[in-house]
Amino acid sequence: MIAYPDTSFLCSVYREQEHSAKASDYRRAMTEPLCCSQLLEFEFLQAIELQVFLFAQDRKRGYSRREAELMLVDWEQDVAAGHVSLVPCDTDEVIRYALKLSRAHTAGGGHRSLDLLHLATAVHLGAKEFLSFDDRQVKLARKLGLATPLV
Repeated sequence: MIAYPDTSFLCSVYREQEHSAKASDYRRAMTEPLCCSQLLEFEFLQAIELQVFLFAQDRKRGYSRREAELMLVDWEQDVAAGHVSLVPCDTDEVIRYALKLSRAHTAGGGHRSLDLLHLATAVHLGAKEFLSFDDRQVKLARKLGLATPLV
């Protein structure tokens, strides 16, 4: 595995957003499947459902169930076709490493739990690149020795 994404990358691939062109260009240039953990898949699918909830509360926020369903179909097709590979990882080891990252970096960098877990997963799986549009994650990824080709 060369690259490991976060949710901001997945959202930009599966729905038109500010960084979609850059994410799609990178994705098209990849020669291997996009590797994701079950945790990343969960956060991505949860984010889609949250956007449906937000849209139901206020039509100026989030997006419709129809749009969400299109994203989910695209995701499921990519997994089934092998364009996305759900890779196993040692969750206990990832959490232990994320805790170390938290102790060393959160007070000074304001990192969220899931962000640290994604970075810890990338390191655990041996990724060389971290795909994110989140400035805090990009800064920490660089400190951890991961390349951040999108920014």
